[in-house]
Amino acid sequence: MHKLQILGTGCAKCENLTKAAVAAADELGLEYEFEKVTDLLKFADFGVMFTPALVVDGKVVVSGKVPKHEELLAMLPHE
Repeated sequence: MHKLQILGTGCAKCENLTKAAVAAADELGLEYEFEKVTDLLKFADFGVMFTPALVVDGKVVVSGKVPKHEELLAMLPHE
């Protein structure tokens, strides 16, 4: 089971990253737990300065943008 976290305040880009990450994870058939993190202090724990950010299994894989679908597929674990 993988852990996917979206770090963001709820802005449009955050929502777009959420939808895109879930779609990519579902397409890959990943088993995952999903969490939205909106606490600004927790962003700092990950070293994130720009949102939205996608964290996979505790590692920040993208910050400050919404990647294309193909890029997200490459960023997520492949089982």
